[in-house]
Amino acid sequence: MLTPLVVLGIDFGGTKIAAAVCDLAGNKIASVVVDSLGERGARVSFDHGVQTAKALLAESAAGATLAAVGVATFGIPFDDRVELAPAISDWGALELGRELRAAFPATTIELTTDAKAAAQAEARWGSLAGADPGVYLNLGTGLAAAIVVGGRVLAGRDGAAGEIGYNLREVADVGLPDGQRIMLEDMVSGMALQRRASRAGRHLTAAEVFDRTDDEAELHDLITAFVDELAFHLVNLAILINPARIAVGGGMSRSWDRIQPRLAAALQATVPYPPELVLAHFPHDAPLLGAVALAVDAATGIQLPQPAPGLDIPHLDGRPGSVTDADSTPTTTSIGNLW
Repeated sequence: MLTPLVVLGIDFGGTKIAAAVCDLAGNKIASVVVDSLGERGARVSFDHGVQTAKALLAESAAGATLAAVGVATFGIPFDDRVELAPAISDWGALELGRELRAAFPATTIELTTDAKAAAQAEARWGSLAGADPGVYLNLGTGLAAAIVVGGRVLAGRDGAAGEIGYNLREVADVGLPDGQRIMLEDMVSGMALQRRASRAGRHLTAAEVFDRTDDEAELHDLITAFVDELAFHLVNLAILINPARIAVGGGMSRSWDRIQPRLAAALQATVPYPPELVLAHFPHDAPLLGAVALAVDAATGIQLPQPAPGLDIPHLDGRPGSVTDADSTPTTTSIGNLW
């Protein structure tokens, strides 16, 4: 009897790590989300993610052969390092590709950034399907965008296209290196919002800041300034790219009702040809879905097709924006029809 083949997708995030085991058609066998343990540093976080993924694989696909692993991460991943990755201390020093090949020997490993993985998932099966060009905006622990042209994500020469977290914020920033100016991500990201809202004796998450804006004038003003600065940069990006659609995902998209009106108004008022602004179809799990797609493509040697227009696409566990611990019962749909 032939040994069944499976693939593994892992999304290393600043605050969470998600993993999923699927068959070669993309049928989900099991998935899990755990805390990244990022406050304990890169080595602990990476090992925690690998151990979690291996445990999921052993529990849900015992006896199967692992054909490929797709990995999404914050920052720009390489064999011997991860660049532009400040969310977890020393993550940049990880020899990510080599470490993953050592953890999963004799297995094909594919790496990409979290925003680009998410954009590819949205372009194939989600809110950016058929949008040419399209833009995916990731509002999570960090800040990044990804540009989709002809259904493919623009990588850039160094894999850093769309890293808008490094944008200049004012004219006085011109000519200053990173360490001598405040980057956009230092002011507009989940990590930045948490830092800006916290003070001695009070530490708030980004979600808590949004939740308290109706009760605390200080936090209301902070969110207003936060969204306005984001709108400024999104408008300039839209003018540059002239996208048909912008899809917004990431952890902060849970506060879409607070973010969307100002972004939409700014785009309509100042972009010559305003794009459609939508919530991502997979607002919180697109990077994992993109990582799985990378693994399936690598294992099968084919690229999975986009769905027919109007296809109703479920989420990982059937509920919008959620990846949860799953049992080992396979689903009955494939990634071609989506999870």
